[in-house]
Amino acid sequence: MTGAQWRRHAIGLALAAAAILLLVRDDVARLVSIWWTSTTFGHCLFIGPVIGWLVWQRRRELAALTPVAWWPGLALVAVGGAGWLMGDAGSVGFARQLGLVVMLQGAVVTLLGPQVARGLAFPLGYALFLVPFGEEMESLLQAVTVRMVMPLLHLAGVPASSNGVLIHAGRYWFEVAEACSGAKFVIAMLAFGVLVADVCFVSWRRRAWFLLAALVVPVLANGLRAFGTIYAAHLTSVEAATGFDHIVYGWLFFGLVMAAVLAIGWRWFDRTPDAPAFDPAALRPVAGGRMGLPIGVLLTLAVAGVWPMWSAGIAHRATPLPARIELPQVAGWTRAALSRRAPWMPYYPGADHMLFGRYARGGAAVDLAVAVFGSQGEGHKIGAFGTGAIREEDRWVRVADEAPIAGGKAMRITAAGPVERVVATWYVVGDTVTSDERVVKIETMKAKLFGGAQRAVAIHLSAEVLPGRDARADIAALAAALGPVDGLSDAVVAPR
Repeated sequence: MTGAQWRRHAIGLALAAAAILLLVRDDVARLVSIWWTSTTFGHCLFIGPVIGWLVWQRRRELAALTPVAWWPGLALVAVGGAGWLMGDAGSVGFARQLGLVVMLQGAVVTLLGPQVARGLAFPLGYALFLVPFGEEMESLLQAVTVRMVMPLLHLAGVPASSNGVLIHAGRYWFEVAEACSGAKFVIAMLAFGVLVADVCFVSWRRRAWFLLAALVVPVLANGLRAFGTIYAAHLTSVEAATGFDHIVYGWLFFGLVMAAVLAIGWRWFDRTPDAPAFDPAALRPVAGGRMGLPIGVLLTLAVAGVWPMWSAGIAHRATPLPARIELPQVAGWTRAALSRRAPWMPYYPGADHMLFGRYARGGAAVDLAVAVFGSQGEGHKIGAFGTGAIREEDRWVRVADEAPIAGGKAMRITAAGPVERVVATWYVVGDTVTSDERVVKIETMKAKLFGGAQRAVAIHLSAEVLPGRDARADIAALAAALGPVDGLSDAVVAPR
């Protein structure tokens, strides 16, 4: 009887999972595209097969359990759906993708029951690694890499100085870019470390120490790799050193780091390879909450389907904008020709209006950029990857974050020349003024879900770093002349 029940429930789960994937097929496509095209998240392609292997490992223990449809599991489906909806409303891909995975986890709990779900606890939890996350570490790891490389270069006798993420060593300039921060290996090693910790250890203390090693070793190794690349360029040429580095970085580095971490933890492995993953006798049968399998499948699909329907109902909310808008006149400042020495412009390809101009007063010259959105969504939002003050593969490179200017987030950027700029940024979403992109996403989500003004505005002020001028002071002076940021936003989009 148990074998027949397993077949019925497996078929029901497969149908429900396929329907959920179909409901949010756009997010499934984006997720697979990220796995396939991103070097940072290429390891996610292996998570599905690993989960399949983990389930196969548990097949004998699972066969001793009886699957049941269990209505309290619908709460997890609802939590995942609500997370997906919030991510959809706020244009946060991570939230949508996490919500999708949680809905699938909820379907497993609902259609197989809590007893089976406990037996599958680790594979279910490991499915969270299907969701791309961790890019937020890049700025921190860039700074850590620079701090590691500089003393090593000095120790090796290479004259070197650093300017944020830029290193001048010997004859060359090197950028510790996001791709060189080591974030991709830290993220992949976290997934690898969690797997090894479960499969090879019983002691929670040993698991914790192994995970710590899995995170620290790639950071240290990446610092040594960056140092080695710069030192090799100093001895030979930058072309030879970076060409070799790309081969090592892409094909050998991660394998060497994995081998090093395994070598460190090998002697402390305390779980035999053939040990059972769990004891079926320790998992109590389901006492209540049961329902028929067909009803369970239908309710799972109904709960999962509510959220895409809600999304479709609010998808077309937008604030009407005038057909033509202009930059304001500013008392004491005059419009000037744009810079030819250090031309710069932020990148917002999905904006409904994009304004850019330069204001001058005395020796000060400050650029003002305003991007206006009637509503935000995929392809037209503030904070999208590769948009903003610096676009992807831009000639401008972020050097470092600086102290805020008049409440705006500030950063220093550089380009070939060399030339430098300081850029200050503000955002206005509805009635909220912020310089934090996280707040932008929250306010966008609130406006989408509960109504209100959908308009969003990005404002940038930028000045060149020149001898005898204080770029930060010039930006602050124009910001003061422009007045409150929300007032500037309203003035720009006022009908003409």
